[in-house]
Amino acid sequence: MDVIDRIQGAVNLVEQARSVPLSASCVVHRGELLELLDQASHAFPKDLATAQGIIATREKILEEARESADSIIERAREEVARMVSQTEIVAAARAESKRILAEVQADAKEQRAEIEKYIDSRLATLEVILNKTLDVVERGREKLEGAGDKDALSELAD
Repeated sequence: MDVIDRIQGAVNLVEQARSVPLSASCVVHRGELLELLDQASHAFPKDLATAQGIIATREKILEEARESADSIIERAREEVARMVSQTEIVAAARAESKRILAEVQADAKEQRAEIEKYIDSRLATLEVILNKTLDVVERGREKLEGAGDKDALSELAD
């Protein structure tokens, strides 16, 4: 910075100046010191404006960084919430699918039992019909075989 260089030059001028014997004073060339201070005072507004611009830019950059960080954090929170929500949805869907599967399996077991019961009753009915048919066939065969014997016995009884 130009102002700092000018002020440092003034300090150097005072440090290198001849001292007044028996005092803390020194002899400084008035023209040189005034010229350095005048240059510093002219450069000061320019350097001050530059410094203020740098500070304003820094504040703007910091504010943008804060906003960007806040935005990133908000998006991350939304993403976490979405992922948690999806995890909850998946867990709920799995639980629901297990419930539905258990329900379907119970229905299938019940229907199988009903079908087996129906088939068993139909087979029992068929068995009864077949047994009766078999009895009729046996009696018919016995009649055919024993028609002659029964006639002989009926004759003896007479």
